[in-house]
Amino acid sequence: MKIDHVHFYVDDAKVWRDWFVHHLGFYAVADRSSSFRTCTEVVKSGAVCFFLSSPLLPTSPVAEFLRQYPPGVADVAFAVEDVESAIALAQKHGATILQPIQERQLGTEFLKCGKIAAWGGLTHTLIERSLVICPSSFVTNTNDKGHKTNDNTFTAIDHVVLNVAVGELDRAVAWYENILDFQPQQAFKIKTNRSALHSQVMVSRNGSVQLPINEPASSNSQIQEFLDVNRGPGIQHIALRTTNLVSAIAKFRASNLSLLSVPQTYYTQLKQRPGLPLSLLELEAIAQQEILVDWQEYTPLEGRNTPPLLLQIFTQPIFEQPTFFFEFIERRFQAQGFGEGNFRALFEAIESEQIKRGTLQ
Repeated sequence: MKIDHVHFYVDDAKVWRDWFVHHLGFYAVADRSSSFRTCTEVVKSGAVCFFLSSPLLPTSPVAEFLRQYPPGVADVAFAVEDVESAIALAQKHGATILQPIQERQLGTEFLKCGKIAAWGGLTHTLIERSLVICPSSFVTNTNDKGHKTNDNTFTAIDHVVLNVAVGELDRAVAWYENILDFQPQQAFKIKTNRSALHSQVMVSRNGSVQLPINEPASSNSQIQEFLDVNRGPGIQHIALRTTNLVSAIAKFRASNLSLLSVPQTYYTQLKQRPGLPLSLLELEAIAQQEILVDWQEYTPLEGRNTPPLLLQIFTQPIFEQPTFFFEFIERRFQAQGFGEGNFRALFEAIESEQIKRGTLQ
């Protein structure tokens, strides 16, 4: 299993296509999936593929979604080896089948796909492709000036984060275990003087898909704020993996992308932590871009002199309301999972934004 693509429902697909091209260096794909009711644009960077749909008529399913929820992720599509088996497993465990398996030809590839309901307005499309993961037989790689580009800043979707209501975490974990054969991995309980959350990381059987699921552990938690504004469960953020985060963030800042701030005192404390696996020069470049750093404690193994290292940074919410945002992540030295230090630092950074919005005292 892999993430095939993520489908956003937005007010204006063309505007958001240009946003991804200008701010994040994606390129536009000449898509054929628009209809008389819905406009769909596709953007891509490396193996990352996003569909962006907006309504052309009130009868569009996108219009129906936007009457219930703010703009955001409507569908996370998974590429599977055998869609019939995947749908049968989902049906066996009581999943709602929104679209039975359909078959169609798209360029030079053959697709079989079905769709199931997940949490809130979220759905999962399950796709079996005969040739490629993301439509490429009709790709036009262009930047915001219409010039051809090969800029593949991102190598993959690292993880997708789902927020559910208080008391629903265990049910959501069981749902992904039973319906999609995910397995529980790391668990977190993050608590500050102001608020708290619980999180369980779910991973696909082959390890290619990571899905942390969060629930609020206090009434003023940032997860509860998301649930209130989103009017139910939904995807809080998507992490995009890159091989050079410092360089990528410098480009994003030059394009005026809004990112969460990290106080410089964070880096002062980082220098005091034993075993910092970065030179002072590299740490200075990381601090300049306000990137979070975490590494795993380890017992030195033969051939390993440097511990696994995580570099992470987060955007401000990209839509008008404080719901969805992006994370950018670089994993060094085979870093796996999620660092609790970065998780806490993110939690505290979002708390600071809540205070600015007046939703947290």
